[in-house]
Amino acid sequence: MRTEEILAAIGTGLWSWDSSSGTVTLDAEAARLVGLPAEPTARPGDEVRPRFHPADWNEIDGIVNFAIAEDTVAEARMRIVDEQGAVVRTVRTRSKPVPLDTPGRHTYVLMGILQEVAEPPGATAAQTPLTGDWRRSREAFLLDAGRALAEAGSTEEVLRVAGSLSMPGFSPDGLAVFGVSGERLTVIGHHGHNVDDEKPFTDMPLETDYPAAEVVRTGQAIYLESPEEYRRRFPATWPLAEEFGRRSWAFLPMISSGHTMGAWMAGFRHTVAFTPDERSVLTTVARMLAQALTRAGVAETERELSLGLQRAMRPSLGPGVPGMEVAARYVPTGGGLQVGGDWYDMIPLPNGRIALVIGDVQGHDVRAAGLMGQLRIALRAYAAEGHRPDAVLSRASRFLSGLTETYDLSDGEDRSDATRFATCLYAEADPENGTLDIARAGHPDPVVVSVDGTAVIRQTAGGLPLGVEKDADYPTTRVVLGPGETIMLCTDGLIETGGHDMATGWTRLRPVLEKPVEDLDELADALVQTVHGPGSHYTTGPLVDRREDDIAVLVLRREGARTRRTPGRRSAMTIAQAEPERVAAARQQLRELLHDWADTEQVDAAELMVSEMSTNVLVHTDGDALLVAEVKGERGERRLRVEVADASDELPHKRRPGEMASSGRGLVLMEMLADAWGVSPRGEGKSIWFELYESAEPVELGALAGS
Repeated sequence: MRTEEILAAIGTGLWSWDSSSGTVTLDAEAARLVGLPAEPTARPGDEVRPRFHPADWNEIDGIVNFAIAEDTVAEARMRIVDEQGAVVRTVRTRSKPVPLDTPGRHTYVLMGILQEVAEPPGATAAQTPLTGDWRRSREAFLLDAGRALAEAGSTEEVLRVAGSLSMPGFSPDGLAVFGVSGERLTVIGHHGHNVDDEKPFTDMPLETDYPAAEVVRTGQAIYLESPEEYRRRFPATWPLAEEFGRRSWAFLPMISSGHTMGAWMAGFRHTVAFTPDERSVLTTVARMLAQALTRAGVAETERELSLGLQRAMRPSLGPGVPGMEVAARYVPTGGGLQVGGDWYDMIPLPNGRIALVIGDVQGHDVRAAGLMGQLRIALRAYAAEGHRPDAVLSRASRFLSGLTETYDLSDGEDRSDATRFATCLYAEADPENGTLDIARAGHPDPVVVSVDGTAVIRQTAGGLPLGVEKDADYPTTRVVLGPGETIMLCTDGLIETGGHDMATGWTRLRPVLEKPVEDLDELADALVQTVHGPGSHYTTGPLVDRREDDIAVLVLRREGARTRRTPGRRSAMTIAQAEPERVAAARQQLRELLHDWADTEQVDAAELMVSEMSTNVLVHTDGDALLVAEVKGERGERRLRVEVADASDELPHKRRPGEMASSGRGLVLMEMLADAWGVSPRGEGKSIWFELYESAEPVELGALAGS
């Protein structure tokens, strides 16, 4: 009797499906089972496909692909429908896909059997393994598992997610993840086991007769559906596995980038048949787990490299400076290697002073960190030679420009990436008298916090960022810190992180700087927490798409009485003949000094008078002017005194300008707006001053229109 006759006698038919031509070949019994005339036939797939339930036909593609990948048999149950779509029978198929050698195409011939199976009483389509609720729950499970594993940022988090997986319909009660270290297999994480129970498996040679070791050696999954099968295939390690009391096991390779990096074990206390769909779920989870562990390993390696670079490049503030207190913080960006070009430094100088340096090399990558390290060393060398701040920055700019010009580009690298610049602020501080000579290269201005807590951006002269021009000039500005006053230097990351620009970022930081603190470390931590702390998302800025940046912050305080019983604040700046734009800076600085003044009309009046006095010096004298503004007294009863001094002996006099005159109103305005004013001759030159007394009664600037 022929094989076909024997199979037909037991209701089994033979079929094949050529994916390259789309032809389905059936013997007589297989044709009968799918609802065709009971005779051998070869038909196009489009004629046979309508005989199968659409949902089941859609599933067969995934099952076949899984069988090809695992080099196993594709097994499924499929419903046969009539021309009206009613289910007439259910058949079981077991087929072996045989790949075809078709250049440039992924083709195969699927050869196997079809056999009718009896549905249990009351069975519905929704209860079949390939359709309905089980399939939907499987898809939902894989989606949730993939999302959770993708979000895990460390190996520990990946293992915690893996241990919490609850698979649809056949959840394991024990999981273990094995890694490879040289020629040994180790357990890197497990769930559902006691620590002592896992000890025999934690470290074993790859040659061990153990399923996980064989999976790593061969790259093929192992499914053990019963204790008897485990004992038969792995007798050496069965006594150890027997103690766990499980009935079925699945050992799957974890493959990443074509490399078997380990194995994943799922153990079950109930018997599992490991159908193609269950194997597909387990294989998918193993692949997602391998990818998640690879990502976590790379991230942890990058974090370790980042920490190493930070430790190597971050300076120590060293011993305390007599007469001054210093604190600093550095926070890397949240992406990539978490390294960048921001840095700070404190350098002892030969003349007994100290240099405070803060800067930011363009970029957030390893090259930026490397350039930062070289630039920091160069700045230290120039400072140790005894150069003044302007000379130090000029030499540093020439040094950085030379580095970027000689940078060796790799294949395909853009030349624009080689040209890097850096912003920098260099301050030479004298602890004895509190003076700081500041040179600035495209860097944000420092902030001075007075004894009474008022924070003011101290505008200083500056030049181009380092590396832009070889022979750039960097003028210096002298800032004097009184006893108890603080100066803050920072990179733009502290101001602009969180979607802020310079204006809104300063508004966010100002309350933190003005809050009274005795410890500078507490102030430095508070500044960082405002930007990166738990509540920072409540203070995002309008530029919400701005990328995060590194942060470096350096705060220095001159020791002395810091009390609010005798409040006072003071600001001074030089207005040079060659820099008329400093008049606008003087107005802004005065407005910040009076940010909490009771009468805003008086603030406007003071700003107007400062503008007139400063402009008068620039127009009618040949030298620079020194502007000093000072506020004294208790809040609500304070006194503002502003004094502008120059070296000219020519005293101003009040004029009566005509209606169309463009000048001559300075003293007239002061007489109308100031509570007191005057001109005081000095040994060389003179000073013009005015005073305003804080009052609830506004000064009516509108009255000027009728005068």
